[in-house]
Amino acid sequence: MSTLEPLQRVQNAAARLVFGLGRFNHVTPRLIQLHWLPVSYRIEFKLCCFIHAIHYGRSPTYLTQTVQSVSDSRQRSGLRSSSTSVMDYSLPRLRTKFGERAFSHAGPSTWNSLPDNICTVADHVNFWKLLKSHYFNAAFNVHCMLTFISFH
Repeated sequence: MSTLEPLQRVQNAAARLVFGLGRFNHVTPRLIQLHWLPVSYRIEFKLCCFIHAIHYGRSPTYLTQTVQSVSDSRQRSGLRSSSTSVMDYSLPRLRTKFGERAFSHAGPSTWNSLPDNICTVADHVNFWKLLKSHYFNAAFNVHCMLTFISFH
């Protein structure tokens, strides 16, 4: 069992409570109506929000010191990728799979996978809106699900 499954069950139960659904009713259309991201996407959303705050100097020093931009890395400073408008963050070397869960790896990894048009938004409110829409579309494949909801 995944460590996220119990959290997802709690979120599903909350959606059922809000809508007064029974235990066996499908909850995904209700999560869409509530505009709630599934737990795994919510975690990625929060990681990207932290990295965005780090990137634009709105985070505590202890968080800023946990990540390093590619352009600040000595080994990569001469590469073209170090001077692009989108700032990627370097991933630390890991010895175990468990290390991928650390913020120093998970945050940069998630940030680096975002589309450029989201990463370059400096205003945090607009960034949050674009990021939430990005993950919402990824989680629910919105075009398919909206037609499903309209027929039920």
